[in-house]
Amino acid sequence: MTDNAPHTYDASPHSHGTGGADSFGTSSGDTADFGYRTVPKSEKKTLVRGVFDSVASRYDVMNDLMSLGVHRVWKRIFNAELGPQPGLKLLDLAGGTGDITFGWLAGGGGPAIMTDINASMLSVGRDRAIARGYVSDLTFCVVDAEQIPLPDRSVDRVTIAFGLRNCTDKMAVLREARRVLRPGGRFLCLEFSHVQVAALAPIYDAWSFKVLPLLGEKIAKDRDSYQYLAESIRTFPDQETLADMFRDAGFSHVRYQSLSGGIAAIHSGWRV
Repeated sequence: MTDNAPHTYDASPHSHGTGGADSFGTSSGDTADFGYRTVPKSEKKTLVRGVFDSVASRYDVMNDLMSLGVHRVWKRIFNAELGPQPGLKLLDLAGGTGDITFGWLAGGGGPAIMTDINASMLSVGRDRAIARGYVSDLTFCVVDAEQIPLPDRSVDRVTIAFGLRNCTDKMAVLREARRVLRPGGRFLCLEFSHVQVAALAPIYDAWSFKVLPLLGEKIAKDRDSYQYLAESIRTFPDQETLADMFRDAGFSHVRYQSLSGGIAAIHSGWRV
């Protein structure tokens, strides 16, 4: 299946409602976190969309600068853990500019659906896919990860890389990921996490809150968006808490691997 134009779905609630506010402090009642700010839950998606509309054209350059290129190593580890195979179908949530989807296809994976809630980000990813010749068995869709417009048990792998922390209802994302997986399918999440090496913490804090906003101002002409990104990392659940969330969503054989001293982590769970 080949489709080079992003589709926009009206992801209205369906019979598999994922419901429920995030129970780990990122949303409560009618409010949600937006970095260190508390905002009406109904406004968060619009605010996050504004951030990524602003940074989409410079997203890859900024990723290299922010992580000193280490994000590429994390993604290679992630794709190796994903284990692409020709007979398996991938759903890539919050696919951004395409790194995970492209790694899957380059590794010999089967058909892929690359999605993002942000059309600007997905358009950049589509253009990169076309430039690299990744157009066979690749579909692009604008999708809210909290309400995935796919049937139950329809894909073999679901991924989300550096996108879960921007979602309003994270438990809804986890439940939806499990719903669309076939039995024997696996969900993997790559996300910034909590530093586990004490000596690294002050250096990482200085980099996050002094250097990143400055890079955003100078390179992307948007200091505020990169201030939000730094704050969103600090309000995201730690490794053990996120693993518990996977279990609460119904995943089995849950495990995680911390990367670079805990700056990032890969979490995974199976649908059995």
